[in-house]
Amino acid sequence: MSAEQDTNRWKAMSVALVAGFMTLLDVSIVNVALPAIRADLDLSPGGLQWVLSGYALTFGLLLVPAGRFGDARGRRNLFIVGLALFTLASAAAGLATSALWLIIARLVQGAAAGVVNPQVSGLIQQLFKPAERGRPFGLLGATIGISTAVGPLLGGLLIQVFGAEQGWRWIFFINVPIGIAAIVLGYRWIPARRADQQDRQSLDSVGVLLLGLGVLLILLPLVQEREWQGPAKWLLLVAGLGVLGGFLAWERRYAAHGTPVIELGLFKQRSYGLGALIGLLYFAGFTTIFFIYTLYLQNGLGYSALLAGLAITPFALGSAGAAALGGRIVNRYGRPLVATGLTLVAVGLGGTVLALDLVRGTNGGWAAAFPLLIAGLGSGLVISPNQTLTLADVPVERAGSAGAVLQTGQRIGTAVGIAVVGAVFFNRLAAGNNDWSAALRMGLLVTIGLVLVALVAALADVVAARRDKTSEPVEGTLARR
Repeated sequence: MSAEQDTNRWKAMSVALVAGFMTLLDVSIVNVALPAIRADLDLSPGGLQWVLSGYALTFGLLLVPAGRFGDARGRRNLFIVGLALFTLASAAAGLATSALWLIIARLVQGAAAGVVNPQVSGLIQQLFKPAERGRPFGLLGATIGISTAVGPLLGGLLIQVFGAEQGWRWIFFINVPIGIAAIVLGYRWIPARRADQQDRQSLDSVGVLLLGLGVLLILLPLVQEREWQGPAKWLLLVAGLGVLGGFLAWERRYAAHGTPVIELGLFKQRSYGLGALIGLLYFAGFTTIFFIYTLYLQNGLGYSALLAGLAITPFALGSAGAAALGGRIVNRYGRPLVATGLTLVAVGLGGTVLALDLVRGTNGGWAAAFPLLIAGLGSGLVISPNQTLTLADVPVERAGSAGAVLQTGQRIGTAVGIAVVGAVFFNRLAAGNNDWSAALRMGLLVTIGLVLVALVAALADVVAARRDKTSEPVEGTLARR
């Protein structure tokens, strides 16, 4: 490869990572702005839940079909269309004058993010050979970790600068100039696919509809867990699982004469199947940290939005540094690196619980800085290495949809985590007469449990790989150790 070609592909990667950062930032940046949004637009608790979780809902719905479409028709145009829609929806959210307006804008934002993100991981598979993917996937992992962790800090800073009434609007407006620049540069730098290279086979519209309906039925009761009273809502979850069963049956049948939405054979690869499970479980715990911790700092300890964001910064710094390192060394250490990261996350969160128990009051947030740094270091060794290992053996022509399935699992994990940990947190808060410390402790303990289950899955992969190590070639594969 010439130096010019190498430069061009890194230009394409840079604009893709900026877009990925912006869409993933909007998962967490809203957390510290919820009190200001609620006061300005008079949102109900259910409305706040939709502002936060509605984004994740539509994000998850579009990932797989958008990934499949990008695989078949080319990624550049779809990337640009999704980014343009995201930019417009961000402007609309910043201009919102009512709760309904903001919720609709957030739903559109999430759908656009679901279109953009599969193209990012797909571009890595397209532009880099398997042995070269550690670094770009490391950067993608750093982007995921930093965007999620730095969101509260950036949101708090904007509210501090512009005031509570206007600051939450700038959380959305900031996407507009970045989005416009990314659209222009993406059109120039991301390679287009020629018409004769496009896959003109059917895009399996029945499979797309069944998958979308199944994911919707699963996510909806989780998103509305605190608003829909009674057990009847969980019937939607059962129905969703039934629809997904029908989807699997359809995909097996469709694969006989066409290209299905999801190549089910991918899950027969241990690296992909267990990697997807680890991603689902880890994101169920990972993203809830920011949800309950920022609420605890602001409502329990009286921190401002900016101070709450600063208190979480150690996690972001640790995650960023470790993700960059993890991308470089993942080929050498394989899955044990992910297991090490999960162990550090569990230890760091356990240390956070201990620090907040030992240091009560407003100094608790600062006492937890070091254990949060440890947890962040662990997180950086989980996200990008797990993504690299999970997608290592996926064919390039399936890269977008395979990455999208992985991200869909992460979005479902996020919704499950927020529903489960949020329920534990708020129920403990109500039972304990607004004892925020006890509520946070219970929430973090559930989060640690989710991380430990992910660790069990990682260790299962390590043990299984060692058992059949003698029957696998030592060279020529990305380390699945």
